[in-house]
Amino acid sequence: MRLSAILLLFAGSAAGLCAQTNIQIAAQSGESPSHAGTEQTPPPDSRRAVSQAAPEVAEAEALIPKADWNAAEAKLSTYLASHPSDARALFDAGYVADAQNKTEDAVAFYSRAVKADPNNFESHLSLGLLLARVGKLDRARPEISAATQLDPGDAGPAVKARAWRALAQIDRRDNPSQASGDLLEALKLSPETTSDTLLAAELADASNQPESAEAAYRRVLAKDPRNAEATAGLGHLLIAEKKYPDAESFLREALRQAPEDPTLTAQLATVLAAEDKGEALPLLQKLHASRPDDENVTRMLAEVLAEAGEAAEADQLDSALLAAHPRDAGLLIAHGQNLVRQLRYADAFQAFEQASGIAPGDGDAWSGLAFTASKTKQPSVALHALSMRSKFLPENASTYFLWATSYDTLHDRVAAISYYHHFLEAAAGKFPDQEWQARQRLLVLEKKQ
Repeated sequence: MRLSAILLLFAGSAAGLCAQTNIQIAAQSGESPSHAGTEQTPPPDSRRAVSQAAPEVAEAEALIPKADWNAAEAKLSTYLASHPSDARALFDAGYVADAQNKTEDAVAFYSRAVKADPNNFESHLSLGLLLARVGKLDRARPEISAATQLDPGDAGPAVKARAWRALAQIDRRDNPSQASGDLLEALKLSPETTSDTLLAAELADASNQPESAEAAYRRVLAKDPRNAEATAGLGHLLIAEKKYPDAESFLREALRQAPEDPTLTAQLATVLAAEDKGEALPLLQKLHASRPDDENVTRMLAEVLAEAGEAAEADQLDSALLAAHPRDAGLLIAHGQNLVRQLRYADAFQAFEQASGIAPGDGDAWSGLAFTASKTKQPSVALHALSMRSKFLPENASTYFLWATSYDTLHDRVAAISYYHHFLEAAAGKFPDQEWQARQRLLVLEKKQ
């Protein structure tokens, strides 16, 4: 696996450093969540009174701002036993259950509230936010989308903006263009926040608009030079664009401000490795020593060790990772490449064979299998691997040589001659030993014509 790919695993992409299933909505109004890790609509006493609440419901709502959940729950349960379709009471019961982390009960109450009053903004939004928070994004999206089309009443435009922001968070992964539109709708209703700018940067990056993404990150950093998400996002972007000198300068300065930041350290190591600077290895070794259980750091260190010619040491790390993830094709390929560097071709062949079975769309797995099949005198397997590889990666001088020698071994003179000529054209003096061998074989093969 390339360092840039490992970095994405380690640091996340752009501003998306939060898990997708833990939707973090930037609330612009309303009360703070009543318990850690949740996001609720404002409590019932601040929402639109569609109709006069029944006395029992009003009593329960008076208890909610006091966080007297048990008493409120008891009053609502008694009332709902004889009024099971009261949308207001159902919403209140959902809010109370949500505040107590009774997720299944809250979902059930909010769902009943939506059914009782399909035009109630708060019920749709609360149900959607709760479903998003527990990772059920497919069910969450239609509820939040419905809320964006409804009148928020006394809750006001800022809470409706929260619904649009929630929708943007859900759409960010699979439909960044739609997420951008969601965010724009939110900004029509409330001022732009730092979280909005970070999300805009991420969406621009995902939509292949690096200049817009970079500008957004720099706007955040201009206001808050120590913003961790903007720093990591801009570092990621500069690396993705291969602006290594700019990235190195930026990351070194960022690390002066936060010398122990693992994401920035990993990013700088990636840049230094790309620039073939020897500082990458000690930097990663230090990071690995401080985070020995971080698998992504271990992968990065193994990659740099391998590139530095320390195949045996790199393979110790990859083998340890493989013990935990035996079907990780990337690890198997890295393991195979380390074995090739140690001239252990038969063992490498097994690693590449397993990798190609797990990830048949990975051209690197087929490349490794073709090479090691040739080295272990299995020309038919080499040809099959080369044929599969050609579906995903372009030919080069090395693959032309493998085609030629495999056909030559199988006594297919016409095909061997053709590929030896392809190899000589592509090699252009870069592989003198193999070019001499190809010319010698062509002398023999063409003489037989």
